[in-house]
Amino acid sequence: MTIAAEVFTPTARVEQAFQRIEEVDRPEVWITLRRKEDVLADAASVEARIAAGEHLPLAGRLVAVKDNVDVAGLPTTAACPEFAYSPDETASAVARLIEHGAVVLGKTNLDQFATGLVGTRSPYGAVRCAWDEELISGGSSSGSAVAVALGIADIGIGTDTAGSGRVPAAFHGIYGLKLSLGVIPAHGVVPACVDYDALTVFADDLESATAAAAIMIGHEPRDPRSRVWPSDVRLAAAPNPRVGVPRIEDLAQLSPSYTAAFQDTVTALVAGGAETETVDISGLLGAARLLYDGAVVAQRYAAAGEFLETRPAGADPAVSDIVLGAKHPTGYQLVDDLDALTRAKAAARELLAGFDALLLPTTTEHPTIAAVTEDPFGINRRMGTFTNFCNLLDMAAVAAPGHRTAEDHPFGVMFVVPAFDDQIAIDLAARLGGAPSPTLVDTGIDLAVFGAHLRGQPLNTQLVDLGARYVETVTTSDAYRLFALDTTPPKPGLVRRGPGLGAPVVGEIFRISPAGLGTFLAALPAPMALTSVELSDGRTTVGFSCTHDAVNGAADITDYGGWAAYLSR
Repeated sequence: MTIAAEVFTPTARVEQAFQRIEEVDRPEVWITLRRKEDVLADAASVEARIAAGEHLPLAGRLVAVKDNVDVAGLPTTAACPEFAYSPDETASAVARLIEHGAVVLGKTNLDQFATGLVGTRSPYGAVRCAWDEELISGGSSSGSAVAVALGIADIGIGTDTAGSGRVPAAFHGIYGLKLSLGVIPAHGVVPACVDYDALTVFADDLESATAAAAIMIGHEPRDPRSRVWPSDVRLAAAPNPRVGVPRIEDLAQLSPSYTAAFQDTVTALVAGGAETETVDISGLLGAARLLYDGAVVAQRYAAAGEFLETRPAGADPAVSDIVLGAKHPTGYQLVDDLDALTRAKAAARELLAGFDALLLPTTTEHPTIAAVTEDPFGINRRMGTFTNFCNLLDMAAVAAPGHRTAEDHPFGVMFVVPAFDDQIAIDLAARLGGAPSPTLVDTGIDLAVFGAHLRGQPLNTQLVDLGARYVETVTTSDAYRLFALDTTPPKPGLVRRGPGLGAPVVGEIFRISPAGLGTFLAALPAPMALTSVELSDGRTTVGFSCTHDAVNGAADITDYGGWAAYLSR
């Protein structure tokens, strides 16, 4: 639901949200909904900060927080009343949203202890699908996703161990970002499987989801599993990306309606300029089974087992069966399974080598609440077919709306990438949606190019291969002159002569990772060099130049204004 510009002031947005809460009458979405007057007070505080001159990129955006994530002043229940406690501080990732102007509406319902993909395993009620009350919402981050889908919240905060931040997105035609493990810190999160838990973001549009996620990212010393972007992080998908898609036999679990929608989505991606190739994902699907069928499930007992051993009245039977059953694996079984995962990670890296991403359906079908009640384990297991392996194998995924089904129902897909290729998954999701790609990873160094590395020129692939991201077209100050060098392939040389002794020269800025820039510089042939270049707007940036002796006898092409104009003379 797009928020109209005329109502998007913090207080007006709160009024709109509470009106929407009354209209939809979905009390099962919330475990703790804050009082309207308290939320309005927070919105007024945001407006005061804006009036004082603060820049708040999330000013007045309303956030629904899954109730296994701490918010100071609100109880954390993990959907079990007897487990409830009152945290003294807010989870660091949520605190970052608040710091940037977001306002928390309340705590949302979930599959108890984040154990399930259905959204029905809660004493606070089964969360119903936003557009059909007989269908499940998906879980475990059910309430957060539905709050977004109903237009109540702008941002939904969930968690994802087996697919909980992606399956509900697929059912509701919204975006779900499950980034690389640890880049959004899990401080203040009730663990499910502590080594494989990730905080996730839901939003109706990719730009909003990405903006929130970018603010939540960052090292957190209180989370020992917190990670930062590596020095060689890739900052962009290729202009003509290569995407792996599964074999027909790997899609056997899909319903007929979802099978057709997936094929239509692949067709749309190809029409948008991507190249697809069929790959065998049976190894990934095999690794996925280790999350529940292997000894790794012992992490669920470590998280909540001792508490559930007390047999609290509010315990969900299905959740108790799973968690208490996770007590039995032996140490040697866990060692064996961790070895299997290490081998599966290596196989996954080999499988995706040469691809920008893997495109998968998010889940297999959209069941009714009645069907899940009849078969609580079988359907839940099937729904995690394509999501369970992701965190086990240290991969990131962006869930995006795919082609709608023949019945005009939402259908979701995922762009799955190796750890830290999150920006590439964002780029591909944007391409599928036909929208500009928002920036998630803004680390890196700006590099100005003026010749053969420009877009469409023969050496641009060197930047593409290093994951460099086009930022903008720029011009230099008037201190530079441009010469046509006698090289293969042809390229120009930019030389500084001094203020007023040259003319503005058109170039392009690419953002490249620090390690990528080092790799690029190490391979740079003479007489080319990288140096500080002055731009016409007063900025300086790393940019291409060449040695002064290299332009002796070379044609001065400064008056053309740039290399592309010279080539098209």
